Amino acid sequence: MGRFVLDKVSKSFGDAQVIPPLDLTIEDGEFTVFVGPSGCGKSTLLRLIAGLEDVTSGTVNIDGKEMTDVPPAKRGLSMVFQSYALYPHMSVRKNIAFPLRMAKMDKAEIKKRVEDAASVLNLTDYLDRRPGQLSGGQRQRVAIGRAIVREPSAFLFDEPLSNLDAALRVGMRLEISEMHKRLATTMIYVTHDQVEAMTMADKIVVLQAGVIEQVGSPLELYRSPRNTFVAGFIGSPKMNLLKGAEAEKHGATTIGIRPEHISISHESGMWEGVVGVSEHLGSDSFFHVQCDAFEHPLTVRATGEVELNYGAKIFLTPDLAHLHKFDADGLRL
Repeated sequence: MGRFVLDKVSKSFGDAQVIPPLDLTIEDGEFTVFVGPSGCGKSTLLRLIAGLEDVTSGTVNIDGKEMTDVPPAKRGLSMVFQSYALYPHMSVRKNIAFPLRMAKMDKAEIKKRVEDAASVLNLTDYLDRRPGQLSGGQRQRVAIGRAIVREPSAFLFDEPLSNLDAALRVGMRLEISEMHKRLATTMIYVTHDQVEAMTMADKIVVLQAGVIEQVGSPLELYRSPRNTFVAGFIGSPKMNLLKGAEAEKHGATTIGIRPEHISISHESGMWEGVVGVSEHLGSDSFFHVQCDAFEHPLTVRATGEVELNYGAKIFLTPDLAHLHKFDADGLRL
């Protein structure tokens, strides 16, 4: 089991309220990702769930029991941080087994749990090595293995991949997602990287200044952002958000259109523009186009090997079926 209900939970440090009262439910077995810019309160919220920070007001309920004042060690949770916190003088086997040895568990059970975790994380061949002999990705897997052997009701991850290079992060993303499928255990994952959120989550919680802006599946947030903050945060590259006369034509203060929903023509279109910087990624290309109708350049996606010269005049036409409209308060119309 691993169901969480946060009821009117808030957190203040002195006179500074970093998380105003919020409600949130995380269902058993869900992979839930907290995402938002630096300083938005996502790690603080995770620490409130873990019991590493005291709740200022409200209640934290885990599996039908109030845990608001219960110490972290008695909440049945395992936490993985961005720092591996491994013991350098111990083998991988002993690092993974450490929490079980501290709990004075039977040696045969410890051996079984360590070997099972190593199998899940592809660490079987490294059990007798020390952390200094491992890559960054392997060390992070050892830290995750140490969490797995406790057989918690939920795993809490606080930006576990932020210390890894780009290639390792992609690989670890896949491994953690695969681990979730195998274990079917609740996972709560904090990241500032919305690509990680989109690719890993069953449910995303978007935070800004401690406030939950929207909760939903990755595609729900991508297709129907409830405000301009979510629209501009979810998606890579982000949605084009446009104001002025063109927005007013559609009865909105701001209109949004994603880069893949704008077509390019050399002959005619709704907006005339000039090609600026181009970004070629092989299968996709992104062009930044300055149009007289808008203050900022539009980002346009083209599939395949498309080349447009810097300074070339082109025409853009948005797919109106994918146009997003927002009011003066930034809320979806």
